[in-house]
Amino acid sequence: MELSNRMFGCVPLNFLMSPTSICCIATFGHRMSFRHHHRSDSMELYQLRSFAAIVELGQLTRAAERLHVSQPAVSAQLKALEEKLGLALFERMATGMVLTPLGARLLKEAEKVLAAARDMQNVALSFKGELAGKASIGTLSDPNLTRIGEFMNVALARHPLLEMELHQGVTGTALDQVRDGSLDASFYYGELRYPSVVGLPLRRLLFRVVAPAAWADRLRLSGWEQVAAMPWIIPPPISSHHQLAHALLQQYGVSPGRVVEADQEAVIASLVVSGVGIALMREEVAFEKAAAGEVCIWNDEKIETMLWFVTPRHRENDPRHQRLE
Repeated sequence: MELSNRMFGCVPLNFLMSPTSICCIATFGHRMSFRHHHRSDSMELYQLRSFAAIVELGQLTRAAERLHVSQPAVSAQLKALEEKLGLALFERMATGMVLTPLGARLLKEAEKVLAAARDMQNVALSFKGELAGKASIGTLSDPNLTRIGEFMNVALARHPLLEMELHQGVTGTALDQVRDGSLDASFYYGELRYPSVVGLPLRRLLFRVVAPAAWADRLRLSGWEQVAAMPWIIPPPISSHHQLAHALLQQYGVSPGRVVEADQEAVIASLVVSGVGIALMREEVAFEKAAAGEVCIWNDEKIETMLWFVTPRHRENDPRHQRLE
C-alpha cells in the first residue's frame, strides 16, 4: 500500500514502518480511505490559479504554458473545480474559452483567495527579510517625471524575488485602478480625493502657461480673456492635468474658446512647439524649451501640485507596498 505524504507528512517515519502502525493501517484502512477521498474533493489553490490563468489568456494551452504544467493537467483541474462548484465556469468556443456570467462572478472571489494566499506568503517572507510575489505598478507618460528607471533598478536589486509589472496610463485612470485593486500602486499627481487611497508624497510639481515661441509678441500685452480665447491643448477630463488647467481658467472667470485634446505630455509639448496652441507644461520642461527658443512662457503664473506614490488604504500594511515605498 502506497502511503500518501499528505496523510502522514507529520508522522515519524519509524512509527509508520513499525508493526504497530501496520496493524493500525490494516484495521482502519476504510476510515483512512474515506478521509483521503474527502481531501481530494476540496478546492485547491492550484485549481483557482488555473481558473484565473485561463480567464487571462483565453486558452488552455497558453494557461498551461504560463503555469508550467501540461494542458491535460490544466483541463483536469478546471473540470474538478467545476464539479466541486456544480456549475460551468466557461463556454467552450472554437476561438477559445469564454467566461459564463456565473464564472465572471466567481472569478472575483477566486482572485480574492489567491491575493490572500500571496499576502500570507509575503508576510511570512517578510519575517525572513525576503519579498516575493507580483506587484502591478502604474506609471505616467514621462519617465523622467517618475524616475521610473531608477525606481526599477533599486526595487529589483533589493527584492530579486519580486516580479513587477509596469502599466502606463493617464493619472485619473491609474488612480481608479488603484482604488479597484487592478493596480497594487501607482505614481500619480493631483488631488487625493478618495479616502480609500493613501499616498506617499514624492515631490512638488510646478506648471507654467506656455505658448508657441512665435506668439510671444501677441501674448505680451494680452490678459486672461484674450489668452483664454486662443486654442488650448488640454488632456481628457480624467487627467489631473485637465483638472489643473480648468481650475486655473476658472480662477480668472474664463474658459477656453477652443480645445485640442491630447493625453500625453510629450504630445502636448510637441503641439505647442508646432504652433497649435497654449498649454500647461511642467516648469523644468518649460524652462528647457524656452531656452531652446521653442516656446514662450506667458506671465508669471505658477500652478502647484504634488507627485504621489499611491496605494489602496486596505493594503498599506502589505510588505510589498511598504518595501516599494
